[in-house]
Amino acid sequence: MAIKVGMVSLGCSKNLVDSERMLYKLRKKGYQLVTEPGLADIAVVNTCGFIQSAKEEAIETILELGKLKEDGTLKKIIITGCLTERYREEAAELFPEADAVIGIGNNKDIVDILDHVLAGEKYINFAPKSDAELTGERIISTLPFFSYLKIAEGCSNCCTYCAIPMIRGGFRSVPMEDVIKEAEDLASKGVTELVVIAQDTSRYGEDIYGKSMLPELLKKLCRIDGLKWIRTLYCYPERITDELLDTIASEEKLVKYLEIPIQHCDGDIISRMNRWGDEEKLEALFAHIRAKIPGVVLRTTLITGFPGETQEQFDSLAEFVQRVRFDRLGCFPYSQEDGTKAANFPDQIDEETAAHRADIIMEQQLLISAENNEKLLDAELEAVVEGFDRFGECWFGRTVLDAPDIDGKVFFTSEKGLQIGDYVKIRITDTLDYDLIGEVIE
Repeated sequence: MAIKVGMVSLGCSKNLVDSERMLYKLRKKGYQLVTEPGLADIAVVNTCGFIQSAKEEAIETILELGKLKEDGTLKKIIITGCLTERYREEAAELFPEADAVIGIGNNKDIVDILDHVLAGEKYINFAPKSDAELTGERIISTLPFFSYLKIAEGCSNCCTYCAIPMIRGGFRSVPMEDVIKEAEDLASKGVTELVVIAQDTSRYGEDIYGKSMLPELLKKLCRIDGLKWIRTLYCYPERITDELLDTIASEEKLVKYLEIPIQHCDGDIISRMNRWGDEEKLEALFAHIRAKIPGVVLRTTLITGFPGETQEQFDSLAEFVQRVRFDRLGCFPYSQEDGTKAANFPDQIDEETAAHRADIIMEQQLLISAENNEKLLDAELEAVVEGFDRFGECWFGRTVLDAPDIDGKVFFTSEKGLQIGDYVKIRITDTLDYDLIGEVIE
């Protein structure tokens, strides 16, 4: 009987891609993959260690698996990912229930590592970060019609609040021919929607080709048969060029959607974050983008409670959000992360204040989103089918305006039979705060 392996992938979509590559190697070796760790002989946990809440989730998950191991349900536990990479020295001691504790550079050797633990060995090893795979075969664990396409590893921006460079190393682009090959393989397996990701997608190619090659890459992706929607996330504001905007505007397969994390609008705070911009520059940028790409969906992320953030600076941020009226927005309280420069800044804001300020921004965005949705009444939008809600007796999915996992849904009725992955045209008949309600018209 084949040994059963269950993967728990925590954190971001970039981590998920790493998990999918490990899953492919395990299945190719003959291991049986299961979706529930409680049904597995071996559990592999791909951890996140970006901020405090992510670390807490990883620790809680490992402790729960440890209980399954104690009662004999699980035989072995392997831990990898950002948490172990970040806390190399402490990880093995912190998790005695683990049979293997490895870094991101070891993921490519996951099959050999399972051989070690099945032989009864305690395996602790941290290969260089540069050994982390940039490409490779994957098992798609998302809905079958869409997949993330990771075009780079690591980050060299060195924002003062962020631990990613110390965890993942410097920015390393995947060679364009490898990205295209992976995208073609995904399309051949029925993927129709690609979501292009990296720590900074707009920096793609600078390290290999001497300049950003994201526009050229996107054009080549658009030539791949079978792909219908191509969406780009994580573009930094200082690298938004007219070439990129013209490419998105002119290519039919490129969804008119840009995620541009700015984190704040106050020039002093942005400078201490080691990021680009101020209120005037950012507001001008978003106005320019909207002029170049009519109807574009703009998404951003913000941080409240950064060290030294005054009430006046926070009020300016709230006013900025009200003026710019982002289509999609996420706001998070600052997390004081050891090893980052900002962790040692004076005037740290207490967690309660930072969280309260984030709540205020999100309440503000809720009203903006509801007002934006109201404007979509009677509009006809293309959507992709993600499933059927048997309790609500309706289908659900996403319109072209929404990215998977982070944006809203559309709930709709249909007089014809549908399948997951179908693309349909929907007339919007009602709205919720973040979601839409409609009916299929074709």
